[in-house]
Amino acid sequence: VQLVESGGGLVQPGGSLRLSCAASGLTFSSYAMSWYRQAPGKERELVAVITSAGGSTNYGGSVKGRFTISRDNAKNTVYLQMNSLRPEDTAMYYCRAQLMYREYWGQGTQVTVSS
Repeated sequence: VQLVESGGGLVQPGGSLRLSCAASGLTFSSYAMSWYRQAPGKERELVAVITSAGGSTNYGGSVKGRFTISRDNAKNTVYLQMNSLRPEDTAMYYCRAQLMYREYWGQGTQVTVSS
């Protein structure tokens, strides 16, 4: 199983980025997918989660109204659209696939919000 994140980078405050996570080696449409992030010196926190069919989403409190998670099961890919970015959004962003007791993580993509 491989989860490969992409789309991170350096962006100014107020800007936007779209992260992608391409999955292989699993039945993607069966897995709930989520994005987590971890800033230096802080614990990893949930950013957003989407159910296997994409019918339900949930977000961490600090990103509600700014970030949108979506998925394309035909492309085995989950996305995170991030708008109105703030310096405190700076972190390594990871995607996670979860089905019952199985979970897989990607290697992460760095997002830095700075002027």
